[in-house]
Amino acid sequence: MTTLKSSQGKLIVFSAPSGAGKTALKNELIKKDPTIVFSVSATTRKQRDGERDGKDYYFITEEEFKAHIDAGDFIEYNHHFGNFYGTLRMAVEPDLRMGCNVILDLDVNGALNVKKQYPDQSVLIFIKPPSLDELKKRLMARGTESEDSMKVRLARVEEEMQKAGSFDYTVINDTIERAANEILEIIRK
Repeated sequence: MTTLKSSQGKLIVFSAPSGAGKTALKNELIKKDPTIVFSVSATTRKQRDGERDGKDYYFITEEEFKAHIDAGDFIEYNHHFGNFYGTLRMAVEPDLRMGCNVILDLDVNGALNVKKQYPDQSVLIFIKPPSLDELKKRLMARGTESEDSMKVRLARVEEEMQKAGSFDYTVINDTIERAANEILEIIRK
């Protein structure tokens, strides 16, 4: 189990169904508080147009990903939608040592794994959409999901919502400004 000094930053772990607004909240929080940084995850999925390696994700091969697993380099990792995703220690711990609060955007299982490894340094926040109808509207407005992909994402919502009770806090993302302010209050506690 990894333990950091109490004067160091915290791991602020977001989980939510796709379309609940994690990215918008993350961007708003970083804008409001310079001590908040975002951890870039590693993935084996293909890089999309406009994405930058090291900024949006660390895009690595499956072989490289598995080598990192074997070396114990990940705080957490998982396999879903046909690809590996994970949080490298080297992408998080230097910021924590500098006193920054690091936002991790993880699925519910990844979040719970972080809590096991960093019980005193992590704060788990489940982000809920105001309603299932609003969630569907947000996903459709993205224009990035095929009908099949949309069905898969919506099918996971119930499973994810059931695990919300295992989180330290639940925040309803009805408006970015209000939800971001609530999360800032949580971080300051």
